[in-house]
Amino acid sequence: MEALFIKEILSATNGMLLSGNINEKINYISTNSNNMQPNSLFIPIIGEKFDGHNFILSSFTNGAIATLTQHNKVEDNSKIYIKVNNTLESLQNISKNYRKKFQIPIIGVTGSVGKTSTKEMIASALSSKHNVLKTSGNMNSQIGLPLTILRVENKHNIAVVELGISKFNEMSKIADIANVDKAVITNIGISHIENLKTKENIRDEKLKIINDLNDKDKTLYLNADDKLLFELEKNRTVKSRKVFFGVNSNLCNYKASNIKINNQSTCFDLSFNEHTYKISVPSIGIHNVYNALAAISIGTDLGMTIDEIQAGILSYKTESMRQQIHYLEKITVIDDSYNASPDSIKSGINVLNAVRNKNGKTIAVLADMLELGDFSKTEHFELGKFVANANVDSIIAIGQYAKYVINGALSINPNIYTNICMSNIIAFNKLNSIIEGNDTILVKGSRGMHTDEIVNMLLNKYGNI
Repeated sequence: MEALFIKEILSATNGMLLSGNINEKINYISTNSNNMQPNSLFIPIIGEKFDGHNFILSSFTNGAIATLTQHNKVEDNSKIYIKVNNTLESLQNISKNYRKKFQIPIIGVTGSVGKTSTKEMIASALSSKHNVLKTSGNMNSQIGLPLTILRVENKHNIAVVELGISKFNEMSKIADIANVDKAVITNIGISHIENLKTKENIRDEKLKIINDLNDKDKTLYLNADDKLLFELEKNRTVKSRKVFFGVNSNLCNYKASNIKINNQSTCFDLSFNEHTYKISVPSIGIHNVYNALAAISIGTDLGMTIDEIQAGILSYKTESMRQQIHYLEKITVIDDSYNASPDSIKSGINVLNAVRNKNGKTIAVLADMLELGDFSKTEHFELGKFVANANVDSIIAIGQYAKYVINGALSINPNIYTNICMSNIIAFNKLNSIIEGNDTILVKGSRGMHTDEIVNMLLNKYGNI
């Protein structure tokens, strides 16, 4: 972060100085009182179950010199207190004003599945030529996105940021802050459909990632194989430039074919501008082809050569708990425990089959997919059918909707091994009882199901963490 004067923060927040020096500089902003640096500003967010104001004094102990507050109380006159109406909105306003200091291109990534891996692929591709700032982890929310923008420094010449939503009107707020120049929409699935009700609503909310769809200088990069996104090709109300990438559609600006997947990489032929190029991605799965196509389309638009982009893609590394493959002495474990949706689990099953050892069996350990609302029972049943059709040997299902996954699987293959568990420890014990040499195990579930616990138990028993 480049330094901000207190007077700039007062202007951005329309705040009132309760104590302290208006000419002090802030070099770091955080909403976590334990994550402070010298000359930090603490922003106490009020949540459903916590109030950051209770940690103001703790933030000072950890290095903060200033705080925002929604109260009139000053507990330490030696520190800077700024009174604001709403601390979250103030964080967003500070970030929005900070964004205006930089003329660099900002690339936004959203979608129902694959936001983080696509963001990482794009950042890797661009990094061979540019100094790239990227979203850390999943800092893509109403709080995370503003904090990400505040990490931009003068040394950066491009930023790649992830924008995530779960409710109506959330995208427009953070898109207004990021003011992205180029935006990728990976796909439209049913993640968060409990709140957004229909896939069309999800698409329309995601589209707000471009804060002015009439701006012809801005570009949308869209998955042509996603029906709801490809419909935008004929949508004349979206005046921003549209670039399509895909595998199945023939109406792509960037198309992949001849895809080959082994247990370490994914290779394909890229068709672009009437030329064909060989592309290699150091990770497995068809989803990585789409990620690479998005990265290539952006890289070429930014003037990079295919060789430069390929060099960057080769530096790509899978993030923790996102289809992270552990080749252990006895078994292979695919840690895909970060989160889950119908599409992402299907992707995980495809990876499971791609890396399986033919001398062992495949085991899918699947916990509940959350936030599906009225679609929960049907989607879990359909998922079970998909897993059985994919010829997975064994399914261990965990949670409230486990029986629907199992019923779906048995409707396709009555002989598939199945087991229903109500906790991670029970699932691990059952899994441990059926594991044999050369087995390949996928562990997947929504974040709230904490299936990373199962992964850690497997790594502790069968290999080193």
